Amino acid sequence: MPTPTPIPAHALCPAQLSGSPTDLLAYLFNPIFQTLFLVLAFFYKLTGDIGIAIIVLTLIIKTILIPLFRAQIVSQRRLQMIQPEIRALGTKYKGNRTKINEETMRLYRERGVNPTSGCLPSILQLFLLIPIYSVISTGLASPDITSALQVFGIPVLQPFACQVTGPCIDPTIHWLFNMDAHVPQVLFHVFGFGVSGLALISAGLQLVQTRMAQPRTRDAQQASQQRIFLLLPLFSIVYGSFLPAGLFIYWIVFTLFSVVQQYLIAGWGSLFPLFGWTPGFARDHQPRFPVLPPKLTPPPSSASGADSRRAEDDNRTATDRAAGTIKPARQRGRTSRRGRRR
Repeated sequence: MPTPTPIPAHALCPAQLSGSPTDLLAYLFNPIFQTLFLVLAFFYKLTGDIGIAIIVLTLIIKTILIPLFRAQIVSQRRLQMIQPEIRALGTKYKGNRTKINEETMRLYRERGVNPTSGCLPSILQLFLLIPIYSVISTGLASPDITSALQVFGIPVLQPFACQVTGPCIDPTIHWLFNMDAHVPQVLFHVFGFGVSGLALISAGLQLVQTRMAQPRTRDAQQASQQRIFLLLPLFSIVYGSFLPAGLFIYWIVFTLFSVVQQYLIAGWGSLFPLFGWTPGFARDHQPRFPVLPPKLTPPPSSASGADSRRAEDDNRTATDRAAGTIKPARQRGRTSRRGRRR
């Protein structure tokens, strides 16, 4: 089998604006890409190890995103708490989809729950994967990173002592079996498909996080939906055949941080029992920072409704007083007839 020709690496330069949609997307990601690359290069220069630099970069990103992901976990947990009420609405107004939707939205407003508030962290999480993938796959393969170390022509980091040949930043993670961070690392092949060990670890951790995010339930329909979500982390195994190893290190650390955050706020969720086994530390476990049930909040229109009813009462009182000063038409007629008889 002939040896594949390696793709030549080029100097790492900021993307330029042109008519191509791909170049436009790269140009829009320039600030994010350069910020991430500068942080990664700084910690690589500080530690001399690209694997540690990737871990530190991931921890910094995850620490900045703590408030957003906390809001996501709290929103999911409160949404799970009102699921029995939502199912009761479906039973009460069975067959009337419009009424069910109206009552469900009213329930969300009364409980102060926003079902879409947990979407932003997930979107941001996927949004960050594009520049991080470019930083690891392109930045670690470049023999010249001088332009990426400058902002508006001003050097932010001193130039590295780059090698004569090969990438400027050493992509080898020596403590991880001398793994190359900027290329895929395949352990073995199954039916011609490459399987990565890091991808297997990443899929396992995502599976744990998914189960922790799901509540215990005896409802057959809800349990079936939860089993479908458990299949999503397995797609990480597919990505391991073509995504760089450094990206999986980022994803593993990111998921581990999320698991700890999930544990502190929502506990173990439905992780246990696992194959019928529940460890002692998971029995009757209470989270360190538990989510309180959503309280019933009065609708915002209640105050204005009270004011309108008070105004109606005042108007009715004024009308009654005015009506008391005018005699009825029948009474005026009788008086006129009596006057004629006289």
